[in-house]
Amino acid sequence: MTVTSSPHLSPAVAPGTKTFRSSCEKEKGTEVAKRGRSKPVRRRDKKGTGGSSRRKPCPYCRDKIEQVDYKDVPTLRKFISEKGKIRSRRITGACRRHQAQIARAVKRARELALLPYVNEGGRDDHPRRERGDRDRDR
Repeated sequence: MTVTSSPHLSPAVAPGTKTFRSSCEKEKGTEVAKRGRSKPVRRRDKKGTGGSSRRKPCPYCRDKIEQVDYKDVPTLRKFISEKGKIRSRRITGACRRHQAQIARAVKRARELALLPYVNEGGRDDHPRRERGDRDRDR
């Protein structure tokens, strides 16, 4: 049985002959090598924040508190925004484990009416704007 070349298979190329594919692969390789040599750009440098890049320590780990207490309302209020939302780890500086406990404690405290679900002022603090009202305040 003889093997015939199919038009769908890649054609036989003489050794030493450049193909389009091999030249593209070489170019990509050089581009990657060039990119790898430069220093990576840090995103925080672009924002222009003047502070240090050091993370806040977790308030519970710092004080060596194992469990977040849902009855400690003054402490839990620090982790809630003015609107009543639970603040993120990035803002509070809490570690992952304690942030999950904070969220659970805030939800329990809300359920027992120790903390509000929303702020007490209601919508009067920030009146909602209509579509065309953007330039009227300026």
